Amino acid sequence: MNPYPSWGNLPSRPPRRVFPLADRHALLPRDEVSLIPQGNGRSYGDVCLNGDGGLVLTRALDRFLFFDAATGVLRCEAGVLLSDILALAVPQGWFLPVTPGTQFVTVGGAIANDVHGKNHHGAGTFGCHVGGLELLRSDGSRSWCSPEVNPEWFAATVGGLGLTGLITWAELRLIPIHHPFLSVTSTRFGNLDEFFAINQEAEAQHAYTVAWIDCLAKGPQLGRGIFMAGDHAGPVSRLPKYRSHPRNVPVQPPISLINNLSLRLFNAVYARKPLGRPGGLMHYEPYFYPLDAVLHWNRLYGRKGFYQYQCVLPPAVGRDGVAAMLRAIAKSGQGSFLAVLKTFGDVSSPGMLSFPQPGVTLALDFPNLGDKTRQLFQVLDSLVAQAGGRLYPAKDARMPASLFRQGYPQWERFQNFIDPQFSSDFRRRMME
Repeated sequence: MNPYPSWGNLPSRPPRRVFPLADRHALLPRDEVSLIPQGNGRSYGDVCLNGDGGLVLTRALDRFLFFDAATGVLRCEAGVLLSDILALAVPQGWFLPVTPGTQFVTVGGAIANDVHGKNHHGAGTFGCHVGGLELLRSDGSRSWCSPEVNPEWFAATVGGLGLTGLITWAELRLIPIHHPFLSVTSTRFGNLDEFFAINQEAEAQHAYTVAWIDCLAKGPQLGRGIFMAGDHAGPVSRLPKYRSHPRNVPVQPPISLINNLSLRLFNAVYARKPLGRPGGLMHYEPYFYPLDAVLHWNRLYGRKGFYQYQCVLPPAVGRDGVAAMLRAIAKSGQGSFLAVLKTFGDVSSPGMLSFPQPGVTLALDFPNLGDKTRQLFQVLDSLVAQAGGRLYPAKDARMPASLFRQGYPQWERFQNFIDPQFSSDFRRRMME
């Protein structure tokens, strides 16, 4: 068993060596093994794994270096969690410019995977708001990389999957808010056509948009779900009370508790849940991070773990491509507990290997059922390839190298920036 797994808990080879790093001024170990950084281990697949190699553990690089409460400029080490930033910044009227679906990722991991959020149509990716970063290479050299200084190294490191060297610290630009609550409107939609009609209008009016869909629905209800649009709320005279009460999954069951029966029950209940009044106030935690309310929720998938499958399809074929994928999933009988649908905007991502591009993105979780699941993925891969889409490396553990190379045409240029001592399970699958 790998003591340093990724979030998907799929079977993987353990590292041969582990190097905890607690001082950003230290040098990287000069060893016979290859290296890859691992922050909080929240990547789903194998970009943070290095079987038989070395892991550089960065979680202890958790210091704040500078924060200007007047401008929102923050400098911190790479092991700082996004939750740490929120705890510091929200009471002072600032928020993350872009946040993924969990607050328990490190700053270094957010940059290395160029994460995105519910506001991509207006704000782009996390890397769009990074003022610069320090990159430490295995030869001991340190470089400041930004859009203005060493811009090619910045482009390679943002979304570079930890392969260009170690990010030791970074500068971020936060956005102003009045308080921790958002104004949220939830709307039921009956099928994909209704989703796209609602989404087009919502993106023009709201900062944050996302939809949950029932991926087991068929026929005229294909793609039914709930659309959630939100904005940071303005000043109010009285705020609702909110207290976080996270639950925990203490042990990993021998088999997955996510199955057809539990999925159908969940989808039926969720699709009919009360939506609340339009524009009602919601704390940022349940809106941005609903799964964080259950600590170690990945254990629910049992000892075999689970896969996440996230793709993006170009706008012209997005609707038909998603419909074809949902029909294939429903036919297979392998539904997803987490099925998220949204669109990416035209804001350019800064990284050579950044995942988002204009189009429709669909994210799905699947219990690892062995050959049955892999056969479904072959069908989905074919649909993504035909559409000219791509998969998200941070959430991948099995895509074929041909699909990666088709979806990321700069992958060969990127190889010029890989640190000679750095590698990962993902790199060996995709680039060697």
